[in-house]
Amino acid sequence: MAFELPPLPYARDALAPHISANTLDFHHGKHHQAYVTNLNKLIEGSPLASKSLEDVIREAAGAPDKAGIFNNAAQVWNHTFYWNSMAPNGGGAPKGAIADKINEDFGSFDKFAEEFKTAGSTQFGSGWAWLVLDGGKLKVTKTPNAELPLTKGQTALLTMDVWEHAYYLDYQNRRPDYIGTFLGKLVNWDFANKNLKAAR
Repeated sequence: MAFELPPLPYARDALAPHISANTLDFHHGKHHQAYVTNLNKLIEGSPLASKSLEDVIREAAGAPDKAGIFNNAAQVWNHTFYWNSMAPNGGGAPKGAIADKINEDFGSFDKFAEEFKTAGSTQFGSGWAWLVLDGGKLKVTKTPNAELPLTKGQTALLTMDVWEHAYYLDYQNRRPDYIGTFLGKLVNWDFANKNLKAAR
C-alpha cells in the first residue's frame, strides 16, 4: 500500500489569521505532498513498501544508502504530527495532566515557554522544536532538517516546524513572531495531553 497525504485535521482557513490558507495550500498541499510522493517512489517494490511509516523511519535512520528514504519518511511523519500540534482557537496555558507535568518538570509554564521559544529561534536553518517525554521527564529539544525524537528513544508530545516554508508567507523573516503566535494562539494542548496519556 502506498502512503497517502493525510488530510488536515481542520479547514485550510481555520488557523487564520495566524497561519493563512495560502500557507497551508503550499505547506500541506505542495511540500507535504511532495514528501509523500517521493517516499512512495523511493520504496516502490522494496520490502519497505509494506512496512509502517515508523518502521520505515527506524530502518532508514543512520543508513547512508537510505538517506533519501529517511528524509522523506521522517518529513511525512513530522508534518502530520505538526498539523495535529495546532488547533483553531488553540494556544495559551495548558490544562490537565500536561499542565501538571510541565510545572513539575520545568518549574512553570513560563519557563517551558522560554525554553521552547529558544529552541525554535536558535535552530539554525531548517528544523523542528519539540516537547518530548524522555525517561519519564518532559524536555524541550530541537532537531535539524528531518530528524525527529522517534530515533532517539523519545516520545514526541508536540512539535513546531521552523522550516521557512512553515511561516515565510505570513511572517517573512520574523521567526520569533511566528513562534510567539504558535504558543499564544495555535498550540493544541489536547493533542499533547493525548500523547502524554498514551506514553504513560
